[in-house]
Amino acid sequence: MAVTGLVAGFVAGLLGVGGGIVIVPVLDIALGAFNVDPSIRMKVAVATSLATIMATSLASARAHHRAGAVDLALLKSWGPMIFVGVVLGTIIAGMVDGQVLSVVFATTALIVSANMVLRAKSHKLFDDFPNGVVKSALGILVGTISAMMGIGGGTLGVPILTIFGTDIRRAVGTASAIGFIIAIPGTIGYVITGWDVAGLPPFSLGYVNLVAVTAIIPLSMLAAPWGARTAHTIPREALAYGFGAFLTLTAIKMYAGLLIGI
Repeated sequence: MAVTGLVAGFVAGLLGVGGGIVIVPVLDIALGAFNVDPSIRMKVAVATSLATIMATSLASARAHHRAGAVDLALLKSWGPMIFVGVVLGTIIAGMVDGQVLSVVFATTALIVSANMVLRAKSHKLFDDFPNGVVKSALGILVGTISAMMGIGGGTLGVPILTIFGTDIRRAVGTASAIGFIIAIPGTIGYVITGWDVAGLPPFSLGYVNLVAVTAIIPLSMLAAPWGARTAHTIPREALAYGFGAFLTLTAIKMYAGLLIGI
């Protein structure tokens, strides 16, 4: 968990993804080793990831803000719709089997990976969101899927923002702040929906496992600024390729776990 915290924090700062894209698969494997029921295992991984993202995204967002890479106006206009999506995603996640969350995680990661790799050298498709309806709908989508995957705003937010005219470094910085908006209501929702569930691992508050949270947060917060500084020193294409490669490997691992149990 300590090593996971270091890697997750660095990736959070580098890619603006909140670290969940690392934490969820690792927690899923760890919980499986402790024979946690597969029907709730992914829910515990997702909920615990969101709890750690509250701290990781804050550290990452502060580092990006110091570099002038957080779009505060966009954050204020998009944040409320993302919040609505998080509430919706948390409710859905509490109602479905944990393997449904695994499918959502792997499929979304693969789609986003393909988009980032194929468009690494391409220009923006639009100068801005075409209208408020599209912007609101995409905000709700980002919040809903992120809450079901246990991730910050970067996995979906970065590619969406780059499509609509935002430079990838500024998209990463803004997405790191979006992760904080996602993590708070998401964590509270998973605590509530998992409050009386049987079979949870020891020291769990709803679906949130406090042992994992305590182990991951300190080192993830330490490493997040390192990743943020690195994001502003490497080429744009390298950042996009790194983002895509990481998500592809994660998706393959999740599909393998669903299909052949590894």
